[in-house]
Amino acid sequence: MTVNVRNPLSSLKSRLGAACAAVALLATSGAQAADLNALIWCDHSDPALLQPFEEANNVKVNVKEFEGTGAGLAIVDQSQPGDWDVMVIDSIDVPRGVEKGLFEPLPENKLPFADLFPEVKMDKSTVVDGKRYGITEKFGYNTIGYNKTKVDPADMQSLASLTSDKYKGKIAIYDYYLPVIGMAALAIGKKTADLTEADLPALKAELLKMKANAKLVGEVTASQTALATGEVDVLVGGGEWVTAGLAKENPALDFSIPKEGAVLWSQSLAMFKESKNKDMALKFIQYILSPEGQARLATSSCYWGMPSNKKAALTDEQKKILRFDEQPGFLARAQAYPAPNADLDKKMQDMWTEMLQAQ
Repeated sequence: MTVNVRNPLSSLKSRLGAACAAVALLATSGAQAADLNALIWCDHSDPALLQPFEEANNVKVNVKEFEGTGAGLAIVDQSQPGDWDVMVIDSIDVPRGVEKGLFEPLPENKLPFADLFPEVKMDKSTVVDGKRYGITEKFGYNTIGYNKTKVDPADMQSLASLTSDKYKGKIAIYDYYLPVIGMAALAIGKKTADLTEADLPALKAELLKMKANAKLVGEVTASQTALATGEVDVLVGGGEWVTAGLAKENPALDFSIPKEGAVLWSQSLAMFKESKNKDMALKFIQYILSPEGQARLATSSCYWGMPSNKKAALTDEQKKILRFDEQPGFLARAQAYPAPNADLDKKMQDMWTEMLQAQ
């Protein structure tokens, strides 16, 4: 089982170690002229998600996975107008596509906005100049993943456990700077949206405390594997995207949203302005946001995550694994990824590198 996690600067697939192979875009000519062409993340390439839509609409969905918003936009730049119909994109990156003139405003009256968790509508990013260009389809958390048979679950309700001597040598840290810096900020009582250069010394001190407790710092596959195999008992930066997909194989794995909070990730769907098949593109977005589509997307074979639609047709067991009924409380404590400007972002990356190199 391979999983993924939201990352505004590098793709889900990249952070999974290229878990899902990209499917080349098929030629759209002749009988295929009405096909739907989608730039997607690996959770959308699952046949269990695509086949019901294809059969219901007598259409072929041609998908191409991409490695991060920048790579996705580069593919668009190298394509002809109208080559693509829909795109999966980090919710916070929707304005980047709008600035490039790529996306079509979405008809709010034809999409289930009223059924979405209010906290993940992401209006500050998905609405530009009063028009909505993206709709959040899936979300989750960078938080604490753990083996509940190896740790005291009560300890996992506080980020203070990550720097406790009790768990020294039993922790892995996910090697991506923004979410873990966000967790460090929460641990010292800072809001992720308000971080400045003046906060860097305190953030570095907290990160070094975490590093001192860590057995390893690794990318998604390495850190996930360490938790799944018992090499470590706690994963800093983990969440439902790690533990939910592995629940059947290892029901001891779980995640918490500590009292201090967690870092929220979310992904959206957008429609291309130059799409030659806008009616089918809208149908696809409507399907993905439908209760049935949401359940299939949430439990994709690539990685699990929370459906944004509260009416998602999940089974009771799937809801239990995703902690569905606890989401209102989780969302109330969650904060967005840090969104530093270019200068602060570079300083954060330098700080992260210093932490990695610390002995």
